[in-house]
Amino acid sequence: MAGPYPPHQGSGAVGPYSDSHPNAHQSQPFAGQPTYPEAYVNPYPSAQFPGQLPPPVPYPKRRRWPVVVGTVVGLAVIAALVTTIAFAVRGGSGTSNTVLTASSAKQAIQHYLDALSKDDVEVIARNGLCGLYDGVKDRRSDNALATLSSDAFQKQFSSAEVTSVDTIVFASPTAAQVLFTMNVVPASGGRGNAERQGVAQLLAYNNEILVCSYVLRTAGMF
Repeated sequence: MAGPYPPHQGSGAVGPYSDSHPNAHQSQPFAGQPTYPEAYVNPYPSAQFPGQLPPPVPYPKRRRWPVVVGTVVGLAVIAALVTTIAFAVRGGSGTSNTVLTASSAKQAIQHYLDALSKDDVEVIARNGLCGLYDGVKDRRSDNALATLSSDAFQKQFSSAEVTSVDTIVFASPTAAQVLFTMNVVPASGGRGNAERQGVAQLLAYNNEILVCSYVLRTAGMF
C-alpha cells in the first residue's frame, strides 16, 4: 500500500533539486531581496569635522565680591566686640578716675564686708551686678540673692576687718583679682578672733570700685 510520502529518489531522479542543477542546493534570493557584495564595506567612513575646531567655551568666572564682603563684615563684628569689651572694662564712659591699688582695693572689700554684716541689700546687689545695677529694671531676684549672701555671712561671722591685700592679679588697669586676709569674729558661740583669707573680683567703674564676687577660702587641717 503506498504511503503518503513518495519513494526515495536516487541520484538520477529528475526534479527541481536533481543533480542536473549544480546550484539547486544554494539559497536563491527572493523577489525584491537586496543582494550584498561578498566583502562588506563600511558605507560610513569616519567623519571628519570640516575646518578648524571651534574655540573652547569659557566658563563663567566666580564672583569674588561676596567673599570680600563677608570678610569685611566679619572683621567689623570682631572690632565691635573688642570695642564693647574695652568700653565696659574701662567703665563705660571712660571718665572713671578711680585707680585700682592695694589701698583702694582694701577699702572696697571692707565696704562690701560691712554691707554683708549689716544686711545692706542695696550695696550688696550693686556690687554683685558689677556695674549693671543702674540699668536693671527689675532687681527683685538680685535683692533676694543679696539677702541670702548676707544671711550666710552673718551665720559665720559677726564682723570682719580686712588686714592686708596679699596679691593683686590685674586683668586690665580697671579689673583685678585680689587675694586678701581679714580678721574675723565668729558668730555667737565661736572661739575668739581668727584670720581668714578670701578672694574678690574687683572692677573700677563710674568712679567707684565694685566687688563683683567674693569667695571665702575654706580653712581647715589636712
